[in-house]
Amino acid sequence: MIELATVIRELREELERAIVAAEGEALRFELGSIELELSVALERTGQAGAKVRFWVVESGAEASVGTTTTQRITLTLQPTLAGGEQPALISGRAGAHEQ
Repeated sequence: MIELATVIRELREELERAIVAAEGEALRFELGSIELELSVALERTGQAGAKVRFWVVESGAEASVGTTTTQRITLTLQPTLAGGEQPALISGRAGAHEQ
């Protein structure tokens, strides 16, 4: 199983690589809402100051979770670039014909 925070961090890194890789390309894609549908297992420790952790169940691994109950959740993420008010683009700089 993978922590939910790790899944989101790796998604962010993939999107950043896509932005860099498209530098100078004429075709642009506006980055809109991202929906993730995941199977998660909830882990709760019984100690003082207990934490609840969400683990993403890897494909084909649900049987190994044992008695832990898994749930399907959908997250909708709205990506933005730090300090930017315009939508994020998976591309390079604007061409001369763009405003």
